[in-house]
Amino acid sequence: MKQTLTVPQEYRDLRLDVYLANAIPEVPSRVFIKKMVEAGQVRVNGRLQKVKYKVNAGDRIEVDIKEEAFAPKDIPSEKMDLDIFYEDEDLVVINKPAGLTVHPASGSQSGTLVNGLMFRFKEELSDINGPVRPGIVHRLDRDTSGLILIAKTNVAHARLGRQFEKHTVIKRYVARVQGSVQFDEGIIEAPLERHRKYHDQRQIAQEGGGKEALTLYEVLKRFSKSTLVALFPQTGRTHQLRVHMKHLGHPILGDEKYGRKESFPRLALHAQSIGFIHPIRKAFVEFSCPIPQEFNKDDL
Repeated sequence: MKQTLTVPQEYRDLRLDVYLANAIPEVPSRVFIKKMVEAGQVRVNGRLQKVKYKVNAGDRIEVDIKEEAFAPKDIPSEKMDLDIFYEDEDLVVINKPAGLTVHPASGSQSGTLVNGLMFRFKEELSDINGPVRPGIVHRLDRDTSGLILIAKTNVAHARLGRQFEKHTVIKRYVARVQGSVQFDEGIIEAPLERHRKYHDQRQIAQEGGGKEALTLYEVLKRFSKSTLVALFPQTGRTHQLRVHMKHLGHPILGDEKYGRKESFPRLALHAQSIGFIHPIRKAFVEFSCPIPQEFNKDDL
């Protein structure tokens, strides 16, 4: 996983390892960062530096995280009550509950979907993404529920991965958002970039910057203080739907990063359906699951 970071003004004079620990929350520890630096996987303005190098505002830092080099040889398998929505010899569709992290990260090697997959499918998972993410073709945020696609073979994984890269996978999410959305349908086109202060978040990019991000939305039902909407991401940026709805003035209920956590018992975002070309059968398939009951409650 390659990343390029530009050091903001407020992080100047921090040690390189301290800055990276703040800027890349996915890394397990400072020891992990030290090993990356020593292995030549971090360059500052094109040059290798030591962990005690003091970063300057505007420094361009290139990081190449090779998880396989530092990940445990064996991820513990854990018996887990997985909601298997569909399964064949090439892929699996899981209905993931809210609160379940997809893969091990940040020093935690247990209690994730991957641990449950390892127990249920053992060696029947693709290994393209290395030992930390067997079978994982794409991801959902921990607090987002709904359908997630798992590859059993490397051929299926590679072909599905290309569809995600080309943005040809059709995804429909349902969200309960704050306030009354004015129009029945619309388009949100706003590039995203890493938040300058909170590096585990994203923000709308300044003019001419960031990565393209496009979301279509449709109002399903209006309540007195909130709205139920369907969201159709045309790109797959991190936190895209959450940032775009905040940008529209209607943050998703229960969103502790971009809204108010106390507004709903959970993040009110659900991956309801996913459609794609089956990697082996070459036919279009689509899977759809029900909207969580709490999304339709009137008394909020």
